[in-house]
Amino acid sequence: MRGCVGGVLLMVLLGGCQTLPHTTSPRAAPDVVDARAAQQQRTQALGLASGDCLQPGWAMAGRMAISNGKDAGAARFEWTQGEGRLQLKLTAPITAQTWVLQSDTQGAQLQGMPQGSQHGADAATLLRTATGWDIPIQALGCWMRAVAASEFGLGAAQIHFDGQLLPRQIEQGGWKIEYSRWQLDPSSGLQMPSRIDAQRGKSRVKLAIDRWGLE
Repeated sequence: MRGCVGGVLLMVLLGGCQTLPHTTSPRAAPDVVDARAAQQQRTQALGLASGDCLQPGWAMAGRMAISNGKDAGAARFEWTQGEGRLQLKLTAPITAQTWVLQSDTQGAQLQGMPQGSQHGADAATLLRTATGWDIPIQALGCWMRAVAASEFGLGAAQIHFDGQLLPRQIEQGGWKIEYSRWQLDPSSGLQMPSRIDAQRGKSRVKLAIDRWGLE
């Protein structure tokens, strides 16, 4: 059943499959002490000092490309979260078919599947079971803001910085998250990633972010 459901989602997403542009940040060696201090200030400014990736409220939108070494697809996405709740909306190009993944302390729900709404204990497991895609949903709440997630369940993170003292790569839980382009977020006054490439084994998630904002 999972293969059938995942296949339906894949065929729709493939209608707009595309390669997201990739650029590299300057690689001048930063001062490690200064970089770590800057990252600590960044983490506090984003409200992520506790490592809770579902806090505080914020939103983003853009394009997502996913692959697992065998299949690949792309979609527009809208991510919103706040007060322990998360919603990820995926919209396929061409057909405009929509899937909505919601998660809170009570569990997760995936809407838009052929057989109706699907439910699970957590968002990442539900998405993997229903579609076959391995996307670290909760940790992305931190990684998309270029901050390490809580060590609980993922282990310690290694952060590599670029010449502007911004994270160039985060390694955590077997994932490597690379940041190749940045943009100023007017709502926070901080530089935020606009190109993100997360990979673990054959699983890969690429994000091109068009809009940041506070909820």
